[in-house]
Amino acid sequence: MSYRVLIVEDDPMVSMINEQYVHKNKQFSVCGSCRNGQEAIEFLSKENVDLVIMDVYMPFMDGVETLKQIREKKFNTEVIMVTAANDTATLENTMHLGVIDYLIKPFAYERFQVALEKFDAKKAALNGASVLDQDCVDSIITSAKKCVVKDFPKGIQEKTMELILSYLKEQSGWISGDSIAENVGLSGVTVRHYMSYMVDNGIAVQSINYETGGRPCILYKKG
Repeated sequence: MSYRVLIVEDDPMVSMINEQYVHKNKQFSVCGSCRNGQEAIEFLSKENVDLVIMDVYMPFMDGVETLKQIREKKFNTEVIMVTAANDTATLENTMHLGVIDYLIKPFAYERFQVALEKFDAKKAALNGASVLDQDCVDSIITSAKKCVVKDFPKGIQEKTMELILSYLKEQSGWISGDSIAENVGLSGVTVRHYMSYMVDNGIAVQSINYETGGRPCILYKKG
């Protein structure tokens, strides 16, 4: 199943980055992009959208007012707010209106994926419920929290590790950290950090290639 995502962001560069982040998760696809809240309401009136990723500060209609209209018009969609605002009033307003998550710019790729996981966890809990009992309600309410309660050290996100591991599984031989970074869309520093963790925990193995004609190159493959 692929969730349909609408990006609402007036900054073209941020919009492009958000779209790239969404496309790295195979469960999600971008179905549209709007520059302000007015465009978003018009889009939602015509299209079915599972998730809206929306900035707070936009011209014509800001994210808070747009979120209010989404609720008033009873559009069947969830919302993740993305903003440079970190004031308590904005946070409180959007939380009262039922956002899935609230991301403060600049945010890391890993944190963005956690927000998508929260949405997926809630949808999975709701879709798997044939009878609404207390256990079901408890599962739905706590599903988002479970997304971030992982037995990983600080700086290691499960989704990012799965992304790297999925790529390693597709490779038949040794591969360099730079090649991994280029193919999965992460920085070389991030990949080296994750590969060190994966090697230490037996998830991957490494070897050193001394035949490079220069500095030795560390190679990796799945353990």
